[in-house]
Amino acid sequence: MNRLNVRTGPVGLPASAPLSRSASHTVPVITVSALRNAASKTFDVILLSLVSLVFVFPFAWMATTALKSLQETLVFPPIWIPERLHWENFLEAWKSGPFPTYLRNSVMVAVSVLLLQLVTIIPAAYAFARFRFPGKRALFGLVLASLMMPSQITFVPVYVLMSRLGLMDTFVPLVVPFAASAFGIFLMRQAFMQVPDETAEAARLDNAGEWTTMWRIFVPMAKPMLATFALFSLIAHWNDYFWPLVMTDSDRLRTLAVGIARLKDIEGGNAWQVIMAGNVMLVLPILAAFFAARRHIVRAFTYTGLK
Repeated sequence: MNRLNVRTGPVGLPASAPLSRSASHTVPVITVSALRNAASKTFDVILLSLVSLVFVFPFAWMATTALKSLQETLVFPPIWIPERLHWENFLEAWKSGPFPTYLRNSVMVAVSVLLLQLVTIIPAAYAFARFRFPGKRALFGLVLASLMMPSQITFVPVYVLMSRLGLMDTFVPLVVPFAASAFGIFLMRQAFMQVPDETAEAARLDNAGEWTTMWRIFVPMAKPMLATFALFSLIAHWNDYFWPLVMTDSDRLRTLAVGIARLKDIEGGNAWQVIMAGNVMLVLPILAAFFAARRHIVRAFTYTGLK
């Protein structure tokens, strides 16, 4: 009896037999790590969506309420989209007081404070980051300690000082007490410390003084952090309500935040559509500044320098 010698292929088939299409393709294998990564990404998306909703919801409600009628703001259950857009609410809010004066004062106070802060925090941060001098750690410790001090602690001494100097109801108490910022010094010091020493040495070899090195090299390299601090400062002093309220007595010096709060006196405080329209006008400049500086803000939080 003759044995038939047949050669087999890689899958046990005769060598001459062609492989089927299903056998020529590998079946994808879903690993446990891939499932974990997919689940983690899905969880991150859901969590970020929920957090975003928490922040976006008040702004969306404010914007829709500003375009409603008085009756629609009092309806329960509340409605999101009004039947007709009432743009006249913004005009009514604008005409309810000297809002051009409020707007001008807010711009002047916020910009003046920011300019004074930049003049003071940049040299101070540069000195803490680049120089060695006696008492450096103690002084920087005082700067950090002032960050933990509530502003209410300094309110009474500053108020008494401004009153005795006869500066109440002027722009001086709205600007001068905020001329320095401990937070700004700390933030800019951290940014300046990321600049490598070789860069400063190269500037000195080119006969650049400390003032030139600071403004020509260090400040441009810390521009993202500088833009971030500028935005924080503008937001804080644009929205400040308490300080302008107690330091001023007349409408000629009061800011937009104080003027918006007075809208509650219209129609017994029930004109929510006018109040929300005023709040939209208060928030829009801040939102515009944020979107203009968002690229620098992202770079500031991801900046690690050239070291």
